[in-house]
Amino acid sequence: MIRVLIVDDHAMLRAGFRTILGTQPDIEVVGEAATGAEGVELAARLLPDVITMDVQMPDMDGIEATRRIVADAEITASVAIITTFDRDEYLFQALDAGAGGFLLKNAGPEELITAVRALAAGDGILAPEVTRRVLARFAASAPLTAPAPAAPRDEGVLAEPLTEREGEVLTLMTDARSNAEIARALFIGEATVKTHVSRVLQKLGARDRVQAIVLAHRHGLT
Repeated sequence: MIRVLIVDDHAMLRAGFRTILGTQPDIEVVGEAATGAEGVELAARLLPDVITMDVQMPDMDGIEATRRIVADAEITASVAIITTFDRDEYLFQALDAGAGGFLLKNAGPEELITAVRALAAGDGILAPEVTRRVLARFAASAPLTAPAPAAPRDEGVLAEPLTEREGEVLTLMTDARSNAEIARALFIGEATVKTHVSRVLQKLGARDRVQAIVLAHRHGLT
């Protein structure tokens, strides 16, 4: 069962998310928070698998809340930022803070459900509408300062060279492909893809798929 915490200051949106996610037999909404501070508190207490996080909220915004959640070693949840494209500067700050995914508020119910499942499985999620813009901006200038289990590597970024297959997997990751999509493209099993992704993250010193994508674009690895 995928345990989800919804953090948003709009009660109607929280209710909508709860209704959508509640229709799925493998997803359970375990809590709701109306502020970033409350979200941090509930994340530590409830230990969800996925957190949907608004950006603009009273008390503490979603970026700072994400930063604190990611920095807490006891919280293993992946944070999905739910925002609007016209304030996309928040996306870059949130990615630096450690967010594992981005979804636009105009996304449909199926996109929300797919995003939650993907994040719970360890896949990074970037809405197609913002993927290339986010990556282009980060590749050009944005720093990677968020707390992470391992810092990005020096000396060509890689701890050791990628194998040919790992390079293929990384290339498909930068195209925002899920593990299932990578498996179909390369005619291999999803378990094998997960192994390759883990090795890529380890060699890059990346905390997750999203940071790996940013590093790949910034250093011309694909």
